[in-house]
Amino acid sequence: MRMLVLVTLIAASLPPAAAAEPACKPVVGHFEAFIVPPPDCSSPILCTAGRVWGGLQGNYAFAMTSLQPSGAVPSISFFTGDSEVALKNGDLVHGTDTGSIDLGPDGGFASLITFSGGTTGQIRLRGQLNLAEGTTSGDYIGTVCTP
Repeated sequence: MRMLVLVTLIAASLPPAAAAEPACKPVVGHFEAFIVPPPDCSSPILCTAGRVWGGLQGNYAFAMTSLQPSGAVPSISFFTGDSEVALKNGDLVHGTDTGSIDLGPDGGFASLITFSGGTTGQIRLRGQLNLAEGTTSGDYIGTVCTP
């Protein structure tokens, strides 16, 4: 009986087992996409769908959820949006986009996607939006962590 009490006291005094730390890796790559028109676009502002390759590989979809003029440069706006990346391994990664976009003839944009859920991390994108051709393309760099 004393042994059982002693083992119980020792076990109770140990720190709880730490949850496994996520495995994080740097990712670098490219993306290209097409503008998705209504009714396939869930956003009243802008949707794109395309592919990513490099550190992340698969297909992605983006839906812009807000667009606010910068007030400083007439063609530049700030935006938020939702992204989903269907990775080649079958995982579905969800992210929230925040960024700025030039809706003028230069068409440049920069975005930070923050992943949440099972997969976490952030990637930074920079690219070009060609409204006349209905395309977008660019590069990304960041860190992705899996449970």
